[in-house]
Amino acid sequence: MSETENGVSIVPIGGLGEFGLNMMAYEYGEDIIVIDTGLMFPDPDMPGVDLVFPDLTYLIENRHKVRGIVLTHAHEDHIGALSLFLRQINVPVYGTALTLAIAKGRLREYDVLKDAELNVITPDEPLQLGNFKLEFIYVTHSIPDAVALALHTPVGIIVHTGDYKFDLTPGDNRLTDVHKLAALGEKGVLLLVSDSTNADRPGLTPSERSIYSDLDQIFQNVEHRLIFSTFSSSLHRIQQFVELAQEHRRLIAVSGRSLVNNIRTASELGYLNVPPDLLINPREVDQFSPHEVAVLSTGSQGEPRSAMALMAMENHAFLRIEPEDTVVISARIIPGNERSVGNMINHLLRRGAHVLHEKNANVHVSGHGAQEDLKLMLNLVRPKFFIPMHGEYSNLVQHAELAETVGVPYENITVAENGDCVWLTPDSCEIRDKVPAGRVLVDGHIDLGVEDIVLHDRHQLSQDGMVIPITVLDSNSGDLVAGPDMVSRGFVYMDESEELMNEAKNVVIHALEHMSLESKSETETVQEEVRTTLRRFFAKKTDRRPMVLPVVMRV
Repeated sequence: MSETENGVSIVPIGGLGEFGLNMMAYEYGEDIIVIDTGLMFPDPDMPGVDLVFPDLTYLIENRHKVRGIVLTHAHEDHIGALSLFLRQINVPVYGTALTLAIAKGRLREYDVLKDAELNVITPDEPLQLGNFKLEFIYVTHSIPDAVALALHTPVGIIVHTGDYKFDLTPGDNRLTDVHKLAALGEKGVLLLVSDSTNADRPGLTPSERSIYSDLDQIFQNVEHRLIFSTFSSSLHRIQQFVELAQEHRRLIAVSGRSLVNNIRTASELGYLNVPPDLLINPREVDQFSPHEVAVLSTGSQGEPRSAMALMAMENHAFLRIEPEDTVVISARIIPGNERSVGNMINHLLRRGAHVLHEKNANVHVSGHGAQEDLKLMLNLVRPKFFIPMHGEYSNLVQHAELAETVGVPYENITVAENGDCVWLTPDSCEIRDKVPAGRVLVDGHIDLGVEDIVLHDRHQLSQDGMVIPITVLDSNSGDLVAGPDMVSRGFVYMDESEELMNEAKNVVIHALEHMSLESKSETETVQEEVRTTLRRFFAKKTDRRPMVLPVVMRV
């Protein structure tokens, strides 16, 4: 913007009007800093899509201005798009020790770590990036080492909260730094940009420790096996589970790669205390009596390939749900995931398990502040202007209404959406312009994620072609009645690749034979299994990745 020298331009790249994709750009003169680089997981109506990233067009066009990325905490909706970002714009990254340690795993997975410049920050040391002097403020969230930011700019102080709540008994005994927030309020805050996730929930968000006694009762009352599912980054929740398992003399089996990695990383850095002799290999679960073991699993959102979902469908390689097992889903159901979680719960119940979740038991507490937390933040900071962030549009509007009740004038509140350019001066805060913003849908390869999904499909078809496997299943037994027949277009010449296609057919048959009857009763589950199996097979055999479009018919 030509006016940038006289004000700060605030551009939400993602996270305003949705849950996830959190990314905010602050621009002054020739300097841009980016706070958070989050992703979303796909909705059920996005078949074939593995991840959803924010559109980076505006930042790519202004890459020469980007001075760095600052991460507020290590949840996927705040760090998950870091690999994609650094492939497009390789700039220094700043975050707390735990945040960067968890981010390293993702960067290593996508072969980006070797070129990344990661810098550890602490709340005691400010950071200068161009015209922005950043001050870090410790806040309580469902993961340790979370921070809010105070941006000292030439036009005034901006406070960007990240995700937070005011927990007086947090799992790590580190409270939100209300003294630093109040001191900023005394000094004078021009703009507050604050988390709106729970703006629709009255009262204060309960403490993380408030569910400890209920979880303790579950451990006391369950005589059979206990299976516990939560977000892999909910380290405070995981610590409570570990403490209770130790107290009630249960060994712990951890299932799910992200859980294993996060527990290892957090333990090495001292953020988790997990006695090594408490852990067993998940493959050894059946060697112990049911009351001697507890399983800690990924899959609280019903993700199809997660450990919990596989157990629910009897498709897990070595873990099974037995009658009288108790499954605890200790996580909020993210809007959009209700169907997948509901389906998973139904399958768990069919296995004979008892299922506890936030709607029928006190097994989850949010890491986000409710209405009274949000009002407390507003009262501590006392901003002249206010922008709600993080949440669906209704959450943003509700947060704006809360700000009015504590004295922020209506005309000083800006409810923005992704792509809006909010122009901030000492005397005004208003939307002046619009830049490209949206979602990039990716089917597993982030290097292709910068393209629109339609262009991506065309690109993939032009390079690798497609394969259509056609299978016919018996409606009652789930047995394979006919096929699989393989139709190839632009991948291989069928007459000269008979051996490859016969092997592919056998791979599909093998996969179907190892699916439970219940799994085969759901067409979408069969399609996903065939698609995943064949993509892995073709990539290994040919080093090519054709588009796989399974067709499943029933007779």
